[in-house]
Amino acid sequence: MTDTLLDRALVEEATKKSGLIWVKGNGVPALHVGGHGIPARAMWHVWHEGGAVLVGDGPGEQPLPGLVDGAEAEVTVRSKDKGGRLVVWAATVVELAPKSPEWEAAVAELKGKRLNAPDGEAMVERWARECRVVRLVPCAGGLRPLPEGSLAAPPVPTSATTREAIPAGLPRLLFRKRRGK
Repeated sequence: MTDTLLDRALVEEATKKSGLIWVKGNGVPALHVGGHGIPARAMWHVWHEGGAVLVGDGPGEQPLPGLVDGAEAEVTVRSKDKGGRLVVWAATVVELAPKSPEWEAAVAELKGKRLNAPDGEAMVERWARECRVVRLVPCAGGLRPLPEGSLAAPPVPTSATTREAIPAGLPRLLFRKRRGK
């Protein structure tokens, strides 16, 4: 019993302090990636009422592949300071019904953490219409051993690109001394 309480405390404290968790959904994929299952994805979240709460699957929000109501997921929590893995835990996915009391409470926490929302306060209505809010609830005895070695994987396909190199003369233009007028 004590181990379970200590495990829950470790999961909660580590997940609360980390702004980013890696989640691997084990449900039916909403987005099938290359036929090799669903890779773990970095996701922003908030800890609320005993679970990590995520919003996504809508325009401008993070994708939630494999996070299906009632399915299991594996959550890896990283250190906010060093970025290394702290704890890995199993979770049950619970999808919150839009506008339900649980959804309203979770969204109140989420909206304070959502950075750069294009629609400001209207995002809550957009989330209700177009997105899903899910809670990842830790399973009893769901603490998993930390994996050995690197978990490096090829990046998920995306249309995003990196910016091109800056022109060689730009630093001179930006940092040249102004002549007296």
